[in-house]
Amino acid sequence: MTEPDTTTQFTSLYERHHRQVYGYAVTRAGRDLADEVVAETFLIAWRRFGALPRREPLPWLLGTARNVVRERYRAEERQRRIAAEMTAWVEEAGADVADTVTDRAAVLAALAGLTEDDRELLTLTAWHGLEPRAAARVIGCTTATYFVRLHRARRRLTEAMAAADLQKEPIR
Repeated sequence: MTEPDTTTQFTSLYERHHRQVYGYAVTRAGRDLADEVVAETFLIAWRRFGALPRREPLPWLLGTARNVVRERYRAEERQRRIAAEMTAWVEEAGADVADTVTDRAAVLAALAGLTEDDRELLTLTAWHGLEPRAAARVIGCTTATYFVRLHRARRRLTEAMAAADLQKEPIR
């Protein structure tokens, strides 16, 4: 039987981090599978509750979610789904008339053209709010390695956005 204190602690953990894990799952597996990834992630967290780091559980949860996604899909299928999701975001953003939305659409389009690993590196801190040290733990590397990979991913994003700008220039 489970102790009430453990149940209360787990419930608190779930309430604090569900939204972040869900957001991570959406960016990794798409909206259609995010609920399943989150459910499996928290099931694993419940089963291994004693092993969870108490001070900073989010990187552990996101690392677990990452492993759940990797186990569920082959890389090509996952890549296709994420690219389709980002394309949908670009189409939604393109329907708005605000200049900021146009910029958002350009960034999302450039992100969609990057590899899955580059997108993950860029979104862990920017979208999921992780500190670099925590993001490195999610990826499974040192903080220094994370910064090198992040730098390269940012460079590729900048190049993709520049290439998109060249394609939009009018013909003279």
